[in-house]
Amino acid sequence: MDTIPKPDELLALHGVTEELFDTLRAWFDVPDKAVISLDDIDAAVGELGDPVMIAALAMRKLQALRLLSTPGVRTSTDVVVSIVQDLNRALLQAPTMRLKLAAASTDWDAAFEALTDADGADGAEAPAAADDEDVESERFRALHAKLHEAVYAVLAASDGEIRYLV
Repeated sequence: MDTIPKPDELLALHGVTEELFDTLRAWFDVPDKAVISLDDIDAAVGELGDPVMIAALAMRKLQALRLLSTPGVRTSTDVVVSIVQDLNRALLQAPTMRLKLAAASTDWDAAFEALTDADGADGAEAPAAADDEDVESERFRALHAKLHEAVYAVLAASDGEIRYLV
């Protein structure tokens, strides 16, 4: 296979992967070590429905993508495409899963009481409208889009062929 230089968009993922990784850890309170069960073939059924485990597995893929986006680390176009594809579903669902998890763990009586307080529960103002922008989610989506930009750049640089990237 021919070797081509990594496109700038792929090299730019070094910081993007770090921020996505840190955001997933914060949103889902992912522990430093996540243990997967290999007891039997169906052991993953419960784990793959757990938002914390989904985030942990996505974080592992982000670690791999960060390594592959490092200058001098050899990879191939198909590996980059596969990792971003694997990450895609978890990253698409993460902002919504975050809100569902927060809603499930909220003490709603205390939250409603805080709305009547002058300063609010944590000093933050309540949104003026239900469709107000969620700045954290928008930032997350913008970073996620950069993964796609990197894949498109890799495909363009390789003319859609499997090539080594250095």
